[in-house]
Amino acid sequence: MTLVTTLYVGLFYATTIILVVGVALRIKKYAQAPAPLKIPTMPAPRTQTGVALRMFREVVFFESLFRANKWTWIFGWLFHFGLLLVLLRHLRYFTEPVWFWVNWIQPFGKYAAFAMVIGLLGLWGRRFLVDRVRYISTPSDHLILALLVGIGLSGLGMTYIAHTDIVALKSFVLGLMYFSPQPLPADLFLLTHLGLVALLMIIFPISKLMHAPGVFFSPTRNQTDSSRERRHVTPWAQPVEAVQSGKQ
Repeated sequence: MTLVTTLYVGLFYATTIILVVGVALRIKKYAQAPAPLKIPTMPAPRTQTGVALRMFREVVFFESLFRANKWTWIFGWLFHFGLLLVLLRHLRYFTEPVWFWVNWIQPFGKYAAFAMVIGLLGLWGRRFLVDRVRYISTPSDHLILALLVGIGLSGLGMTYIAHTDIVALKSFVLGLMYFSPQPLPADLFLLTHLGLVALLMIIFPISKLMHAPGVFFSPTRNQTDSSRERRHVTPWAQPVEAVQSGKQ
């Protein structure tokens, strides 16, 4: 193997471990965080089925964002929907034979990259143009957006400017999966793209990007409006007598 291939093989094995372990630890922390009060955002559903439907609308359609700001909703939905199609399109590098529906979405995923970048630029521009958003924006917010834009632009560069060897790239990815490393094409756009993706994998568990799994643990979204029916007391806040009787 070349030096570049060796470096990227080691990089992606290390970043995969960081990503998986880091996300797992953060999710464990979210799950164990106490929620001593009933604080669902009103109007809130009164049944678990209603909560499930509310979470579905929030995750798929960004319901609360749509109500808050239409422009932010447009750019946010463009980015997330474009990202979803791009990720699904990339499954062709991880499967052999390629699933039929992955082949079917290839043209859509190709152009979805433009929607992803446009959405990111809109969200980034909002942090400069809207006073109240600019005031609360931190350097890390801008760096994360710059990183995502860089990933999108370098991916578009491989598609429309300097084509890379797709067959060799797929062999490299499958080789990583089966612990049989294969040579990696030494193309500038490809190496930049993979390097930025590896950086994203490293910072993902410690960044605001953890809102992706975190939304499912938000008490303002996953709680029912049942405070009138029964008093909400977490197990660790119950009287000692009640805890002991429950164990019996």
